[in-house]
Amino acid sequence: MKGRWAKFLLGGVIIALLAGCESRPTDRGQQYIDGKLTHPFELVNNPNAKNKPVNGKDFAQQVYEISQVSPSLYNKHRETYQAIFQWMVAGASGSQLAEFNIDTYQMEGVDNYGNVQFTGYYTPVIHARHTKQGEFKYPLYAMPKKTKKMRRLPDRAGIYAGELDGLNLELAYSNSLVDNFMMEVQGSAYVDFGDGTPLVFFAYAGKNGRAYNSVGKVLIDRNEVPREEMSMQAIKRWTEQHSEDEVRELLEQNPSFVFFKPKHSAPVKGASAVPLIAKASVASDKTLIPAGTTILAEVPLLDNQGKFTGKYEMRLMISLDVGGAIKGHHFDIYQGIGDDAGHAAGFYNHYGRVWVLSTPPDAPVAAK
Repeated sequence: MKGRWAKFLLGGVIIALLAGCESRPTDRGQQYIDGKLTHPFELVNNPNAKNKPVNGKDFAQQVYEISQVSPSLYNKHRETYQAIFQWMVAGASGSQLAEFNIDTYQMEGVDNYGNVQFTGYYTPVIHARHTKQGEFKYPLYAMPKKTKKMRRLPDRAGIYAGELDGLNLELAYSNSLVDNFMMEVQGSAYVDFGDGTPLVFFAYAGKNGRAYNSVGKVLIDRNEVPREEMSMQAIKRWTEQHSEDEVRELLEQNPSFVFFKPKHSAPVKGASAVPLIAKASVASDKTLIPAGTTILAEVPLLDNQGKFTGKYEMRLMISLDVGGAIKGHHFDIYQGIGDDAGHAAGFYNHYGRVWVLSTPPDAPVAAK
């Protein structure tokens, strides 16, 4: 265990050095003035968490899902989960964590002052048809099998140009190339075929092995959208105001492409194969935060326009997913299913504090 966390610690130091040149967040979360943190994970006896967690019931449900689906992952963190439950029953005061044998490690964040980045993701509901018809002309693909003829899968531009045609990989046809792209970014979606049948869950099946490039960053670099206004909603607005050819050219700037597999009556699961509970699970950098790890997070509250309200809420969440863009001191909070969840997820790019909770010997001892 000590060696494993030493590896995570080294990775965090490298990330911290790379992040050292970044400016601290301004209107996207607290400017913490508690003092500079000297380790990626710094043991604190009395975390300065001011409020009690608001999602105890959801956290308990998430732990239950882990116990039912992945006993090995549950047993690995069982002592920590049980200690947290006891702490919650006793009032969930941040000053009492140590009394329940829970070690608390504050993450230094992107700036060494505890500002940890939060983004959001969700599960979309996509409208589609089984066959190509009318406006439903944008295919969702199954994962291709590599052959001698196709040793490397094509990039996004190649796929859009038809390099997968004739392989019978089309699972469905949607009416929006942008919706397909957003579905790829989220990693899965429910598909509504419009025929009265139950929604079908399209799970992540793999990708083409090409590097991920953020189209949001492309728009910023092209001075199309101001950096301070960037969000998923801003990207969607841009696509609505431009031609199909312009939209396609933008999306092709991200060569990475995701494939899917239909699963009837399936819950939304993360990389750990555990059903996800909204706002009680996160995607994280697994080299820093292993699967099953519990975090206590001070999350900024946003208004309906995505602006920081100046208020926070405390949440207990468990790392159960990963993401290509989730690196370092950055958590992607799962927001749930459908448009409302997507609205919330699209605005999140804010900062708060995070404490990793663990009981010995699972604590990140290298950070002491």
